[in-house]
Amino acid sequence: MQTLDKDFNERLAILAKEELASTLAGISHGIEREALRIQPNGKLAQTPHNEKLGAALTHDYITTDFSESLLEFITPPEQNVDKTLGQLRDVHKFALANIGDECLWPMSMPCYIDDQNEIPIAQFGKSNVGKMKSLYREGLKNRYGSMMQAIAGVHFNFSLPDSFWDLWLDKVEGSENNKETKSAAYFALIRNYRRFCWLIPYLYGASPALCSSFIKGKNTTLPFKTIGKGSLYLPYATSLRMSDLGYTNSAQSGLMTCYNQVDTYIASLRKAISTPSEIFEKYAGKKDGQYQQLNSNVLQIENELYSPIRPKQPTKPLEKPTDALQARGVEYIEVRALDVDPFSDIGIERNQFFFLDVFLVYCVVMPSLDMTPESYRETETNLRAVVDHGRDPELMLSTEGESVPMNQWAAELFAGMRQVAKVLDTNHEVAEYSKAVEQEWQKIVDPALTPSAKVLAILLGENKDNGTLGVELASAYKQSLNQAEYKFFDAEKLSQHAVSSLDAQHHIEQSDTVSFDQFLSDYFTYQFN
Repeated sequence: MQTLDKDFNERLAILAKEELASTLAGISHGIEREALRIQPNGKLAQTPHNEKLGAALTHDYITTDFSESLLEFITPPEQNVDKTLGQLRDVHKFALANIGDECLWPMSMPCYIDDQNEIPIAQFGKSNVGKMKSLYREGLKNRYGSMMQAIAGVHFNFSLPDSFWDLWLDKVEGSENNKETKSAAYFALIRNYRRFCWLIPYLYGASPALCSSFIKGKNTTLPFKTIGKGSLYLPYATSLRMSDLGYTNSAQSGLMTCYNQVDTYIASLRKAISTPSEIFEKYAGKKDGQYQQLNSNVLQIENELYSPIRPKQPTKPLEKPTDALQARGVEYIEVRALDVDPFSDIGIERNQFFFLDVFLVYCVVMPSLDMTPESYRETETNLRAVVDHGRDPELMLSTEGESVPMNQWAAELFAGMRQVAKVLDTNHEVAEYSKAVEQEWQKIVDPALTPSAKVLAILLGENKDNGTLGVELASAYKQSLNQAEYKFFDAEKLSQHAVSSLDAQHHIEQSDTVSFDQFLSDYFTYQFN
């Protein structure tokens, strides 16, 4: 049951009390940054994942996402922002030093790809679990096409410490901190995030343009304009990555994922992974002796659900995400609405950490009503409007069924976030949080300061193709990272970790005792506790 008798100001006053505010120092972050490997000419690298980087199946910091050419860099949870940024830079430096003359594509929308069959599906070795990961990606290719899966993003993992929840839940809800109450509080954060997350692509969207090869053979009603030799753009777009062309799933449009309670969220996901899909039935069974997907249900597995935020609980080997959530509750949340920042050599910049901390704590402090189907659809409509034409000065959004100018709504959000930032500044004895909020506010005042506007200004000012800009940045970042000094990891440590990950993969492969067919059957027939 929700407790909404305390308004924002009352809840803010509780947050500001020294005992509770001091726990905010325990906020943890982790980053997952995706990046395509490219040849020096800007085309997609066709080489396999380099063994010097270790085993994608078992490496803690370097893996692959959909494609063998799509690297993913992961940092462990840390409380210190500069340590996380340093670790991420170290991993980038190591990877670039071990992929020859290849570079990392610095944008979310892919480089020039003539045919989606040029995008190699990631391989994870001979073990059953490795084969399952590759087969899942084969299913994604068949269902949605490989081009969409070549899009890159940045995921921002965020958690508040138990010391915070102990006091917050007691003072605000009058309850103890346990699996159920903490999960409910995280879901309240998630609902508010979904209401306000249109702000994220406005502030950080950096994909207003794309290579025309991305939409070759696709039907689109978007009024694209042309620049350079073959780039397409929308004048007011912020994040085409998040648009209907990008990392979305129209087949999931009928899904009504419930974010009101953890149990209903789990139930809605489990329904999707057990409900047959007429659309995907055509990929059932084997073709030429090979499976085409894990199954023909609406979702093959939970990770197929596309969402700008996910509740997370670390999983044990072969444990399903919903089983982990049911058993141990929500441990952290994963913000998935961030484009790769093309103006950063590691895809994210320092100010984002401080602003996102403020934004997410604001989502905790703001009272959070349950979502109805209508309010859920409203959040989707607002997000779509901002990613397609967020910098339109006349843009109107919808809140509780009423139209409101985007700038007016943004001003209301920033007024509340300024108060949250003051609490964070006071507790940390810094001014970083308020500075971050004011820096982002300037993007509301002047849309030309947004990353999407800056990208377009370069392209239009020089009649330059999106791909040309990407190659120039990729080359410059390779050079600067090669010259950087290791700070938290070093080449020897990362090389040792790569060897250990290869040994771990080999051990998993040697430990298999059943056929792949039996493995899949066992995995999907396992009964939920």
